Amino acid sequence: MKDFQIFTDSCSDLPIEYIKEKGIQFASLSCSYNGKEYKDDFGESLSHKSFFDELRKGATPFTSQPSVDEFYKKFAAIVQNQKDILYICVSTGLSGTENSATIAKQMILDENPEVKIEIVNTLTASLGQGLMVMKAVDMKEEGKTLEDIASYIEGNKQKLNTFMTVDDLNHLKRGGRISSTAAILGIVLHIKPLLTISSEGKVISLLKVKGRKASIAKLAETIIQRIENPEEQVIAICHGDCFEEALKLKEDILKKIKVKDVIINFIGPVIGTHGGPGTLALFFMGKDR
Repeated sequence: MKDFQIFTDSCSDLPIEYIKEKGIQFASLSCSYNGKEYKDDFGESLSHKSFFDELRKGATPFTSQPSVDEFYKKFAAIVQNQKDILYICVSTGLSGTENSATIAKQMILDENPEVKIEIVNTLTASLGQGLMVMKAVDMKEEGKTLEDIASYIEGNKQKLNTFMTVDDLNHLKRGGRISSTAAILGIVLHIKPLLTISSEGKVISLLKVKGRKASIAKLAETIIQRIENPEEQVIAICHGDCFEEALKLKEDILKKIKVKDVIINFIGPVIGTHGGPGTLALFFMGKDR
């Protein structure tokens, strides 16, 4: 069986220690503000804390996807090492990253028609995408093939639930997720939206909750209603520099259900640009979206 490389992008928001330990290769999106561009590379070029501190000071970042050239160079280096590639990709409903990768893939295949490059759109992002990468690593270590893993992700990605809440609606307004009127009313009335990612991989508003504590409680309530086989699951919590609230969410969940493990990590700057400081996101396998 030919060896293959598990590949992802920086929207997966995995801990950098895990990326290095498992030898996962990735493409970096980028984030620019105050006249400088930073690689989104799991906190190495730009610390998560520094990024969210800059947002609190009023920085208005914008993000960009990896170029075709970056994908081509990284894919080519893997192929030269006699490996196929499984790329577990951020949702096409959130980023054009897959398009760049697909163009690079075709360039590689034109030169190396015997190579297999599989691109799987997870229809989510952040640690939801990260959970799929972790599952792929586990399956590979169990001896599963590239085809086995790609088939699993395709067959189960609609069961990957994503729910989140934000603390500052201005970031959603700037990213075009909500209107200026809705943002102003929400701020005045202390409304905190509960957001999800649809079956098409796009962020949508699910319901509105009054107050921060209530929104976090609603996240815990949602997983309890929707999770399947919790004792077999690793669930993930990502946060926009609000670790104590992430811990509280974990505690609230574990009071109600037992799970295999809980991962808590920062949201990276590309995803964090759209949610802002105080974003809390929860990922788990459960009922279909």
